[in-house]
Amino acid sequence: MMKMMRIVMLGFMLAGLVVSKAQAGWDPADHRKAENAVAFFKQYKSLDRFFENAYGYVVFPSVYKGGIILLGGGHGKGYVYEQGALIGHSKITQLNVGPQLGGQSFAEIIFFKDKRELDNFKHGNFELSAQATAVVVKSGMATNTDYSNGVAVFVKPKSGLMAELTLGGQKFSYRAY
Repeated sequence: MMKMMRIVMLGFMLAGLVVSKAQAGWDPADHRKAENAVAFFKQYKSLDRFFENAYGYVVFPSVYKGGIILLGGGHGKGYVYEQGALIGHSKITQLNVGPQLGGQSFAEIIFFKDKRELDNFKHGNFELSAQATAVVVKSGMATNTDYSNGVAVFVKPKSGLMAELTLGGQKFSYRAY
């Protein structure tokens, strides 16, 4: 019986190797998705000065978040730019604690004022806490928002409905191409 289980497990592992998608190298489809995500935020002229002056930025086209009762979280995948060039992938993970109910999706972009802030992000030394302020992007808005500690965060709700009174944070990962 134990020998049969080992053979089955080995079969699943081999099937996983054959069926799984390769993740090494640069995928041209990623470049198109990244450009579409950037274009989504570039339609808001109030962000022009950030695109023109930021050393780098990370854009998340879709972050999905949900919560029920006292616990919630979210996840999304994004693209990292340094001086206008696509340099890698990022993942965002959120955890929230407190009264909440619902689900939503949103797009998020984080601008880094200088190389030091982008390097902190790339080395995994970057988190957004509950005290961080994200500006909600609206059509035709004029913003006086500036960098806070070298970072500016903008969010555009996409769909869903969520009521919450929570504390939490966002953690990011980075992987170069």
